[in-house]
Amino acid sequence: MINGAAALAELIRTAEETDEPGVHRVLPVAPELSGLLPGRGLRRGSTVSVSTGRAAPGGGTSLMLALLAEASRAGSWCAVVGVPALGALAAQESGIVLDRLALVPNPGPDWPTVVAALIDGVDVVVTAVPGPVSASIAGRLAARARQRGSVLVPFGRWNGADVTLRVTEGRWEGLGAGRGRLRRREVTVLARGRGAAARPKEITMWMPGVTIRPFTIPPPPPPSSLPTDSPTIPGRSSAGGSPTAPDPSSAGGAPAAGQFAQRIRAGLSASRTRLRAAV
Repeated sequence: MINGAAALAELIRTAEETDEPGVHRVLPVAPELSGLLPGRGLRRGSTVSVSTGRAAPGGGTSLMLALLAEASRAGSWCAVVGVPALGALAAQESGIVLDRLALVPNPGPDWPTVVAALIDGVDVVVTAVPGPVSASIAGRLAARARQRGSVLVPFGRWNGADVTLRVTEGRWEGLGAGRGRLRRREVTVLARGRGAAARPKEITMWMPGVTIRPFTIPPPPPPSSLPTDSPTIPGRSSAGGSPTAPDPSSAGGAPAAGQFAQRIRAGLSASRTRLRAAV
């Protein structure tokens, strides 16, 4: 994984060297997401935004990572710009190959220049949208992605995207009545766009990469592996007969219930006597 803007030049050079003639025009996505995209994948030169915001029920980051995972496993280079909260562990658990991932958490105010440089040599470039983006900047970055054959993925509000994906509903599975553990998340994803994606599409799916495998209790050992000599249980004869009551008078034997209660009452009486004397 490459972290920081200082290594961009080396990253772009390495990514360009790994390009092969006749590269696929459509990058693969998870099967759950393929029905939302024209060509059932990420078309090179396109802009596919992942919407976020207060109105969204969450899940935008998981959706963005799920969008990259299949292309990353297939050998594509990916970059994420302007998402400082994104960690390498979350990316890896979502299926992204860290050896082909670049993170630029804080690109600064000149973020469009950083994104444009990455588009020159990286297959999929995610950029967080820090605020309102002018139509000229959005148009220049989209045109550069079309020219270079990269996929631009704005993470936030972005006008003019070919396809916009948004999580509209989400629920976690695993919580019961006041207890339990979050195990996996079911979300509803809405896709809107233009051209071939003009007709809205909606799917409900289990979010890949966030399913926690249930803990499995190992089976008990077979009877043959158990010890043959069973331990002696207090109060039971060694011959396996019926339980016998302990002898209160024997040395080391437990006192009878009546004797134990008498000791408690005697202790309470002594305590009351001491309290009266103190008063």
